[in-house]
Amino acid sequence: MSRPPLFTPFESRGVHFRNRLVVSPMCQYQAVEGLINDWHFAHHARFALGGVGGALLEATAVVREGRISPGCLGIWSDEQIAGLRRIAELYHQHGVPLGVQLAHAGRKASSAVPWLGNGPLTYESPDPAWQILAPSALAHTVDWPTPKVASLDDIARVIEGFAAGARRAVEAGLDFVEIHGAHGYLIHSFFSPLANLRTDAYGGSFANRARLALEVVRGVRAVVPASMPVWYRASCVDDGEGGISIDDTVRLAALLAAEGVDLVDCSAGGILGPVARSATVATPGHQVPYAAQIRAQARVPTMAVGLITEAHQANQVIEEGAADLVALGRALLDDPNFAYHAALQLQVPDAHELLAQSHGFFLARRQARTEVKAT
Repeated sequence: MSRPPLFTPFESRGVHFRNRLVVSPMCQYQAVEGLINDWHFAHHARFALGGVGGALLEATAVVREGRISPGCLGIWSDEQIAGLRRIAELYHQHGVPLGVQLAHAGRKASSAVPWLGNGPLTYESPDPAWQILAPSALAHTVDWPTPKVASLDDIARVIEGFAAGARRAVEAGLDFVEIHGAHGYLIHSFFSPLANLRTDAYGGSFANRARLALEVVRGVRAVVPASMPVWYRASCVDDGEGGISIDDTVRLAALLAAEGVDLVDCSAGGILGPVARSATVATPGHQVPYAAQIRAQARVPTMAVGLITEAHQANQVIEEGAADLVALGRALLDDPNFAYHAALQLQVPDAHELLAQSHGFFLARRQARTEVKAT
């Protein structure tokens, strides 16, 4: 029986993914000063044991003021390396490569955690607000503070922050990095004409609005090994008239690939509203066409994400060539063994072996039994 495309391997530079299922970056809002703790370990242990092909850590701030909220992970300090290494080792024990999503929240930073309202912090909050940064003095919404306009020195510090974060990812033993250029955060806000009204080298024309994204990629690519993949998450279209179109993102993706980006993670929206993410109606697989168009026209591998919840649906994405990988969030939260159950549904010949391979202790137990028999 032939193997379903979802369960064929994928190579990104020097990194091997045993299947096409990837844990999508999901913010947990449980960190203190950006540090990984037992919550994060337990959260990721479920997925590491479930047979996925790869995983991404949540949006992880490259500078302290780049956090979405006080509970977000960070990679701005060497003190954060040990926790990152712990999660990487967890995944590696079960044959799963791990990446981290390098992020700066821009004008959406300094917000409360979701269960406290998701709105902007105040200076009287238990976790006081901090100054936010953006390409222009445009608040995220009418209820949010006006951000500081990023100076050229600020931009230089942001680029160095991404590079320094990438260096720490390498030191922590992570396998790849993803640059967050989506969902209204800093890089996306520079690219979107809905948030960028600058008239200098970082605003106005397409080339100028794309400049920060490309400079961040160059900075990251320069400090990671040649064998390490660099991915980029894009909001492929904006959620407002006059914003980014899919044709804009195809053009950007080709430029990113020329600078060393190995895959585009295709999301949408987020430039308007504190929670808005998608510019299309949220139906199953609604963002897959973006991944397909970028893959075909920019000739760069893509990852599809967004309400992909069933095995046959995920397999179809790969089978039809719409994307090279499929990222799952809510489906994995609901069923951390999604990969194993998908293998059964798709009649993968060695589905039961897949589970054994994903559980290192099963292999150790098997080896122990073999050694006992040999003696």
